[in-house]
Amino acid sequence: MADVSDQAPLQVSVVAADHEVWSGGARQVIAKTTEGEIGILRGHEPLLAILSEGEVRVTLPDGKRIVAQADEGFLSVENDRVTIVARAAELVS
Repeated sequence: MADVSDQAPLQVSVVAADHEVWSGGARQVIAKTTEGEIGILRGHEPLLAILSEGEVRVTLPDGKRIVAQADEGFLSVENDRVTIVARAAELVS
């Protein structure tokens, strides 16, 4: 079985209502939904969830992290593509 780190990364887009906040490859995404916190890795089943206000944490393929503050919206996962659309969002680190 291949190591997960050897596979192509998730393709992630974090978008605010009026602009793209960040996009790129990632190993993992963690976001706060109305049902609780969710972690997304490669191969995750298709999903559509409502975001709560909170952090979206993206772990890059090299292990570094990007954190965005997102204010309400939705998260979509399909075919290793994660799209986060928020009413307002900004990078905090």
